Amino acid sequence: MNYRILIGIATMLLGFNCKKEAKPKDIYEWKTIEVTATAYNSLAYQTNSNPHITAFGDSLKPGLKYIAVSRDLLKMGLKHNTPVKIEGFDSVYLVKDKMNKRWKNHIDIYMGVDVKAARRWGKKKISIAYGIPKKQD
Repeated sequence: MNYRILIGIATMLLGFNCKKEAKPKDIYEWKTIEVTATAYNSLAYQTNSNPHITAFGDSLKPGLKYIAVSRDLLKMGLKHNTPVKIEGFDSVYLVKDKMNKRWKNHIDIYMGVDVKAARRWGKKKISIAYGIPKKQD
């Protein structure tokens, strides 16, 4: 067997295994807070006569990873389209709706039209992390 060929193949394989994959740069500074979390659906009796349009004017449809936030959280930086990581969920959600003024320190997780899932979720105190864009150097 030709040892040069074996050494060449081994070198190639080692070279491929040693390459580091580029890790995407996190453009957010993540802040963590504790909030009360409930769930809601895009149904008229839970929202208003046009349940598929958010207070920001975005369209809702089942499967989207959206949340509504109380207005005091807007002032803390959870503005329209802010990414949010919710304890107990793997996905990143986006702030797409705002709640009635009577709510404080509260998020509402959008669960499409699945009322049973929203009821199962109930009301919980949880931690969330929300992304504030980092200042670019």
